[in-house]
Amino acid sequence: MATEQPLIQARGLVKRFGDFTAVDGIDVEVRPGEAFGFLGPNGAGKSSTMRMVGCVSPPTDGELRILGMDPRHDGPAIRARLGVCPQTDNLDPELTVRENLTTYARYFGIPRKVARERSVELLDFVQLTERANSKVEPLSGGMKRRLTIARALVNEPEIVLLDEPTTGLDPQARHLVWERLFRLKQQGVTLVLTTHYMDEAEQLCDRLVVMDGGKIVAEGSPRDLIERYSTREVVELRFPTQSQEEFAGKLSGIAERTEVLPDRILLYVDNGDAALTEVHNRALLPSSSLVRRSSLEDVFLHLTGRTLID
Repeated sequence: MATEQPLIQARGLVKRFGDFTAVDGIDVEVRPGEAFGFLGPNGAGKSSTMRMVGCVSPPTDGELRILGMDPRHDGPAIRARLGVCPQTDNLDPELTVRENLTTYARYFGIPRKVARERSVELLDFVQLTERANSKVEPLSGGMKRRLTIARALVNEPEIVLLDEPTTGLDPQARHLVWERLFRLKQQGVTLVLTTHYMDEAEQLCDRLVVMDGGKIVAEGSPRDLIERYSTREVVELRFPTQSQEEFAGKLSGIAERTEVLPDRILLYVDNGDAALTEVHNRALLPSSSLVRRSSLEDVFLHLTGRTLID
């Protein structure tokens, strides 16, 4: 079976603002029907990349093709086939929940009757049917986020761009947004998202790139990255002192790799229980200990020496 052409293809993509290089020569391919993520701390270049993909910020250098077209020349045609959920909700507070969808639909030339029908379907999809006639202002943060996602779907896009889709939401609202996005992916919609939440990337992304300083430092599925750059398990130790550093030397030889953070020490090992037993055998008494599986945060620590959220 022939491989489908990527919906998004970047080669040596660069974005500069004056002397500052926000995106520094990255290569990216996004395939039809997948959820693709840009993971990294604030300032890594994720949002600048998304703005170029969304055809609202022209590349400084390199090649970029979206849906087989060049955003430098075909911006309007590309934007007509994209759905965009920006980092900050920009809903119209003067309109009702339903009107935010039907009015936005008019920008795409969607007939009023079709727009009304789609608004009913989309409000049901994001579980906001009961708030259809409410104004936007009193909605919770999670409701506003779901409405913004619904608005991004009003033109039945082939690709949906989501910039930090759950930043600022409480855990319950985040999980509801995740569930809606997972359903979209099941329907064959291609998702491209940025996030600095490790658990979000693990939950949603088929593949992702880790960005730091405008460059891609790793690429693969969440599980592939963890297997490649980390160990099977991690032991977290907290010692009853302001400085964890003084205990690090006493732990030598236990782990394949040791990370000393301000509030804890991480031991990267294959067998967490055995490592913890060895810690106790050395008469070291942490105030708390935890054995867990490796995560994408551990991958980022390995690659950059710091946590994702700084």
